[in-house]
Amino acid sequence: MKLVYFAWVRERIGRAEEELAPPPEVTTVTDLIAWLRGRGEEYAYAFEDPGVVRAAIDRTHAKPDAAIAGAGEIAFFPPMTGG
Repeated sequence: MKLVYFAWVRERIGRAEEELAPPPEVTTVTDLIAWLRGRGEEYAYAFEDPGVVRAAIDRTHAKPDAAIAGAGEIAFFPPMTGG
């Protein structure tokens, strides 16, 4: 699946996007974040407070318990504010 990172999540990881194949036990957004945190210091830093980072599955906002099976793209971004 394609993972896309925005704003400070992208800056901390050091890339805008990548293609990854998480293991079968990674079934939700929360699982995916936990798995990513184990991939290295940059991921651990980007997801140090997983409750802050938002996700979208195929361009639709997703809750942490959303299933990721069949997703083509998952995007991670910090909370947005209006102005």
